[in-house]
Amino acid sequence: MIPVDEKFKRRFPHLAAELSGSGTIRISSVRSSVEEGERIASSYSGYEPGPVEFIRRCDTEDQALEIINYLEQRGEITPEYAARLRRQLVEQGLRSFGPKRKPGCYDRGEL
Repeated sequence: MIPVDEKFKRRFPHLAAELSGSGTIRISSVRSSVEEGERIASSYSGYEPGPVEFIRRCDTEDQALEIINYLEQRGEITPEYAARLRRQLVEQGLRSFGPKRKPGCYDRGEL
């Protein structure tokens, strides 16, 4: 939190509110690849789920590991990316990839 003086607050009320700590954003997942994060943040028309989206449907870490191994074996992800996903899974847990996806989430526009 940054101390903000009254003159600044009057001239820039929204910026002052941001600097003083109000209006925070909760981050509930981690992307180990900038490209993956950018792809997710872009338009969803013609959207095709990637490894992280499949992992987010898992109930257990064993299921997530099976997904990672399968995608690596098929050549859909590189061994380096698979290793990063495995490391994140072990060190930060299954939900570090984001909250669990429920069936039909893409139909409801919950991307």
